[in-house]
Amino acid sequence: MNQTFSKKAKLQQLLFILIPILITQLAMFSMSFFDTMMSGHYRSKDLAGVAIGSSIWLPVYTGLSGILLSITPIVAQLIGSKKRSEVAYSVIQGVYLAVIMAVIVLIAGAYTLNPLLNGMSLEPEVQQTAHDFLVALSFGIIPLFIYNVIRSFIDALGKTRVSMIITLLALPINIVFNYLLIFGKFGFPELGGVGSGYATAITYWLITAYSIYVVHKHSPFSAFGIFHRFYAISLAKWKEILLIGVPIGLSIFFETSIFAAVTLFMSHFNTATIAAHQAALNFASLLYMVPLSISMALTIVVGFEIGAKRFKDAKAYSWIGVSIAVLLAFICGFILFMLRTEVAGIYTKDQEVINLTAQFLLYAIFFQLSDAIQAPIQGALRGYKDVNVTFVMSLISYWVIGLPFGYYLANNTSWGAFGYWIGLITGLAAGAICLLGRLIYIQKKYARTKSALAIK
Repeated sequence: MNQTFSKKAKLQQLLFILIPILITQLAMFSMSFFDTMMSGHYRSKDLAGVAIGSSIWLPVYTGLSGILLSITPIVAQLIGSKKRSEVAYSVIQGVYLAVIMAVIVLIAGAYTLNPLLNGMSLEPEVQQTAHDFLVALSFGIIPLFIYNVIRSFIDALGKTRVSMIITLLALPINIVFNYLLIFGKFGFPELGGVGSGYATAITYWLITAYSIYVVHKHSPFSAFGIFHRFYAISLAKWKEILLIGVPIGLSIFFETSIFAAVTLFMSHFNTATIAAHQAALNFASLLYMVPLSISMALTIVVGFEIGAKRFKDAKAYSWIGVSIAVLLAFICGFILFMLRTEVAGIYTKDQEVINLTAQFLLYAIFFQLSDAIQAPIQGALRGYKDVNVTFVMSLISYWVIGLPFGYYLANNTSWGAFGYWIGLITGLAAGAICLLGRLIYIQKKYARTKSALAIK
């Protein structure tokens, strides 16, 4: 990354970093997209089972991997402050922590998965598919968490195109193994939706192995010597990572888990409603990759500028990112409104599920604007290393406002399952407003800091 001196140059540098991140996120999400879509074309019950399994796994993964995202602002600020020699140490400690976290998830899952599924009102076949899908996916958890650390390091250097290439290479592998294992082609076992779990786990191992090779052998990453020597475990460095990462992870967890909670609350609806809800939520999550990618890009550029104590430039990047996100939200919302039935048809051939999915997608349109504000702002705040207040705001917005309101509408009005979506929209809007106020406060705080330094 380089210092920029105009809004045009900032826009160009932000887009240079953003576009590969967006492609990477879309490719990563496409694995889940193809898991859901291809399972749906096998059987509606497999779609519902994979949907339930994904809803349980998503908040766990995103919350814990959010902790590892702290590597991005840590490395970005080290680069900005010319402390390159400390980068390898921080990254390796992140890898150690990733392995420990993955093992904890595996142990916890072994004890909690069956009781959790047994407590849901699921059809036996749907429950079995959800269970076996998660077991299959668990074989890829350790490499997935390690990859998140390595990718955070790569992206913090502004080399987001490398992450993009790695992920794009992985996507066709995932699709091929989905085809082989879901439908039992070319002598492979026919596993239905469960096969998508194994396909994804295999893909995680492959992208992690390749990313380690790239970081170890290719410039500019090899110059940092990430895997050139052994580092002892440092609880002090883990503490630094966790102090920044835990609030990030909790913030992401509170947001993603509310969607999982809604899916679990909806388990008493019929299979068609569950399948339609998950298909619509899956596509809304696909669109969310746009503001999420902007968020990740802002963490990099804002962290770089804060490390160099260029607070005015950090502020400019923040608002450029939010503006891009809002513009794209209107475009995506319009396209979704016009093509909602066609989008529903991607997931299934069942006409009842298609009709219900198209109705859910109408509500998904309103997700776009709130996400366009709150996601980029969260990314900017992470660049400032301001993360503690954010997760409190997320908790209140989603769990105190959004979910209770949605539960009330779904169970006490004629809205039914759609009431949950109205609650989600309300929670997202509340979160966006709170985060906007927080960003303005932090920017003013840094402006005062700079003025005080200038006086001295």
